[in-house]
Amino acid sequence: MNIALAHAPETLRADRSPRFERVAVSCVFGHPRDLRSWSGAPANVSSAMERLGIAVEAIQPRLGKAAKIGVALTDMLAGLGRPVSSEQVLRGLRARRLMAREVARQASELGVRHVLHTGTFDLPACDLVRTEHYLYCDHSWSLALRHHVHADLYTGKALRAFEEAEREALAGLSHIFTFGAYVRDNLINHYGLPADRVTAVGSGMGAIEPWFGPKDFSKPALLFVAKHLFQAKGGMLLLQAFAQARQYRPDLRLTIVGDERSRAFVGAQPGIELRAHLPWAELQRLYRESTLLVQPMLNDPWGQVYLEAMVSRTPVMGLSRNGLPELVDGGRHGFLVDRADPAALAEAIVSAVSDPARLESMATAAQRHAIGSYSWDRVAEQIVFS
Repeated sequence: MNIALAHAPETLRADRSPRFERVAVSCVFGHPRDLRSWSGAPANVSSAMERLGIAVEAIQPRLGKAAKIGVALTDMLAGLGRPVSSEQVLRGLRARRLMAREVARQASELGVRHVLHTGTFDLPACDLVRTEHYLYCDHSWSLALRHHVHADLYTGKALRAFEEAEREALAGLSHIFTFGAYVRDNLINHYGLPADRVTAVGSGMGAIEPWFGPKDFSKPALLFVAKHLFQAKGGMLLLQAFAQARQYRPDLRLTIVGDERSRAFVGAQPGIELRAHLPWAELQRLYRESTLLVQPMLNDPWGQVYLEAMVSRTPVMGLSRNGLPELVDGGRHGFLVDRADPAALAEAIVSAVSDPARLESMATAAQRHAIGSYSWDRVAEQIVFS
């Protein structure tokens, strides 16, 4: 079922009053109105709610450097291990509670009675008596753990602590909204949340405009987009697969959109061009000119990059995990690779580019699916009126 169209927005507005008329959007990854924070989701959903007449405030809880060090040391003494990333510090209950208190303080200063959290790192809420808290999330800890790049480095005690912290974070929320239906199912089945308190609302995408112009699918122009986290986005896996695929298709070309840090990984491999710090118009042009987005992300929960490619009439390819199977409707609108293995990915690439007619047909269907199913206005409609 198309989750974004599960309820008609017009019906929602006609039958229900808004769940709030004023809300604060909280984000620990940057200012909620900054399009660079959490791939722009807080900013985009805030603007969409404002178009519905909802007054939106911004909350940015921060944990200073000294506080992070203090939390890390305390967690280490408690047996949670030496931190291997800032995420590990934020995922623990001590950091979450500090963030939650900061959210409560800012909400009180703003005089708001409703807070929409974008992620669980500033939960569990500590002011449930006077404030209703909601969550918009793209994954859960149990889902993230399945393919987590640092899972083997965490102590058993840390893994159990993170699971308990996630359970506490999810408790007491008035409603939870998820990007994907697979996340909703996990929150209900694994964390035991009542089904009527969790709604899959999908997501929107970036400012990429749909492309209906000409495109030559006989030219295998591959694209990979990783402005950060090159390895986690599947960059190393793709480089190995591309070298193998090019043995069968020497005409393959790959454009990598990244940053200068990616250059150390890419090197001077034949057929590959690295483009760093592209202006938006140039990125949009690359989406339009490419004939296949190959984005084998190891553990990205959703991936707006897929939607941006689809709306540009560019087929997508990635690993059959997390949100991608849902985004491409089980493979109808994109290519799914079962294993994070260079040989498997290389075989999929060669197969895809060997049938330009199939690429073109898939691209047209995928664009229609993306345009009709995913927008921030639809997300806001369901958050406000469902």
